[in-house]
Amino acid sequence: MNKKYKIFLLEDDQSFGSVMKAFLEMNEYSVYWISEGKDAISTFRDDVYDLCILDVMLPYLDGFSVAKEIKLINNSVPLIFLTAKTMKEDILTGYSLGADDYITKPFDTEVLLCKIKALLSRQNQNRTKDDTKEYQIGSFVFNYETRNIESKNSTIRLSPRESELLKMLCDSMNSVLSREKVLKTLWGNDNFYTARSMDVYIARLRKYLKDDTSVTIINIPSSGYLLKLSN
Repeated sequence: MNKKYKIFLLEDDQSFGSVMKAFLEMNEYSVYWISEGKDAISTFRDDVYDLCILDVMLPYLDGFSVAKEIKLINNSVPLIFLTAKTMKEDILTGYSLGADDYITKPFDTEVLLCKIKALLSRQNQNRTKDDTKEYQIGSFVFNYETRNIESKNSTIRLSPRESELLKMLCDSMNSVLSREKVLKTLWGNDNFYTARSMDVYIARLRKYLKDDTSVTIINIPSSGYLLKLSN
């Protein structure tokens, strides 16, 4: 394994969690294990993970609730749910939240390894296809890697957060980008103060792109923003 993939493991059973962590690390994965759902979101936001393994039955905040928040932060990260429950409704709930697999305890660890490898392989293929570094925005070219907006007459250097926000708008071009998703991904929460801060960043991006009247960033009340290109 050339790259040491990082796995986010959420499991409240101390004995099972420690065994799982040791087993995955023995198989060359880097594992961050957390035992309480209430701490999971802030921990997940602090780093970048290649895959999540989430126990469903947790005190305080269950795995399904954690998964909802994780998908707002990183919609593409693969999710595997672990559970002792076999109810059809729970399995359907897991998949509706974007789960890639659902494993019922007890399970064969070798089967889990195969599932992890398959999901990471698929994720790598998707990244190769979707890892866009350059976007055409009307008469502008936005280079995400260098954080530059270039036109015939000028080059504008973006801050890291401006660049991330513009990339999210570009990835959703001509469709609405959820306000909640942006706030939780880039600011960590969606309270009044972070919402005001995001409005300032949107205003800056509008200013940078104002010389091309075919490019507009539209505010969709109660929903989000739309980067629209007109013919």
